[in-house]
Amino acid sequence: MGRQISFIHAADLHLDSPFKGLTSTPEGIFKEIRESTFTAMERLATAAIDKQVDFVLVVGDLFDNEKQSLKAQVRLRRAFEKLNHHGINVYLSYGNHDFINGNRYPIEYPENVYIFPDEKVASFIYEKDGVSIAEIYGFSYENRAVLDSKATEYKINHPHIPFHIAMLHGSIQSNTEHDVYAPFQLGDLREENFDYWALGHIHKREILKEAPNIVYPGNIQGRNRKETGEKGCYHVVLTESNTEMSFLPLHAIEFVTMKIDVSECVTIDQIETIIQAKLDQRVATTPQLIDLNLTSNQAIVKQWESDKLLEEIIELMNETMINQRNWYYFFNLSVTLYTSEATDFQDGEHFIGELFRYADEVENYPFLKELYHHKQARKYLDPLSDEEDQWLKSQAKQLLVNELLKG
Repeated sequence: MGRQISFIHAADLHLDSPFKGLTSTPEGIFKEIRESTFTAMERLATAAIDKQVDFVLVVGDLFDNEKQSLKAQVRLRRAFEKLNHHGINVYLSYGNHDFINGNRYPIEYPENVYIFPDEKVASFIYEKDGVSIAEIYGFSYENRAVLDSKATEYKINHPHIPFHIAMLHGSIQSNTEHDVYAPFQLGDLREENFDYWALGHIHKREILKEAPNIVYPGNIQGRNRKETGEKGCYHVVLTESNTEMSFLPLHAIEFVTMKIDVSECVTIDQIETIIQAKLDQRVATTPQLIDLNLTSNQAIVKQWESDKLLEEIIELMNETMINQRNWYYFFNLSVTLYTSEATDFQDGEHFIGELFRYADEVENYPFLKELYHHKQARKYLDPLSDEEDQWLKSQAKQLLVNELLKG
């Protein structure tokens, strides 16, 4: 049997996330939500021990912001101490959320934790049974933004060592959905003979390339309606001829999007029946926060929404469901009215058709432009992604349809 190593690749723990948009949830539910990043982190440590890995990689944004709470740092240290007890090393880098110079009160971690100290690409050598078997490369953000391309700074130091792993918290240069930090092109990552690129920063799980594997594990716990589905880390086994990867779910709570057509409902009570039927088809292994979208071709549904009747139905269902072990909770409700007439209007040579086409062509909404130029507000606003821009347009058009076709 040839030489091999195994490790956990995780990133974007975002401990201490405030979950601001969910503060209106019941106290017990919100307590679980606030605890979810820590639960996922503890599951990460347990997974590493269960898999008997050689080491764990954490690629940036361990904390949600640079002012790291003592609670978050102590709980992370406890997890590292647990790993230390089992002889498992940890290699970590800090990212744009938890950059080094922002933390005024850092605490010390146990001796099994190796931290990339600054923005210069450095490396640590991992020894197994007294033999140098892997070299791990990376850097940490000293300040909030690293705008230089760091990928070209990764150079293999000791070619005689069997395995070389690069940790990089950054994004592809052409990425339009996130702030671009430490930008790279895939070609940059293939210049040197690295065996694995452990990426962080992007919260969506994705294998960009294979041979060598260039991988985003995503974050370990969803934090808003856009971060749906299973969240976790990768267990990686490297041999001199192969790379085996398996995804390990770690999330404590799952964000879910549900879209249900309620066109057949003619009375308000039927709404609950059809929603419950859809829920009964689901098999949940963890609690779920649900972003619910009801669609219909019946205008009465919009009237029920205006009269707050749908809101009452959802509140009643939430009261029942939150008492379950793997609870469901509808944290957002939206209604979409569709009609064949609305589709016809899109291409028509009349006022409504012209209005819809204008909505599609608008690039920047004037009121949003003013908001983004506000001296104080712009500090807290991220640029809209293409996806978010399209969502705003679709919502605006939906409002037009609802009002113009009312009655």
